[in-house]
Amino acid sequence: MKEHTYKTHGTCAQAIRVVIDDDQRIADVEFVGGCNGNTKGISSLVRGMKARDVIDKLRGTTCGFKTTSCPDQLTVALENCLSEK
Repeated sequence: MKEHTYKTHGTCAQAIRVVIDDDQRIADVEFVGGCNGNTKGISSLVRGMKARDVIDKLRGTTCGFKTTSCPDQLTVALENCLSEK
């Protein structure tokens, strides 16, 4: 298992902690800050999914006038976790 904490940029959430298992499936996601219900919902929906599938679905999601969002920042966190050795 790999665990990674990513400091977000441009979102209400300050950080995202992700855990990816050896099959590159998401074992856990925890947002620090952000809209509590939304971030809990995102975490619940992606748990058990392949990290690459989540990246493909959520990359580029925006929030209002912002160029990013919590789901978009999750894709960055997942990519960082996957690229760690």
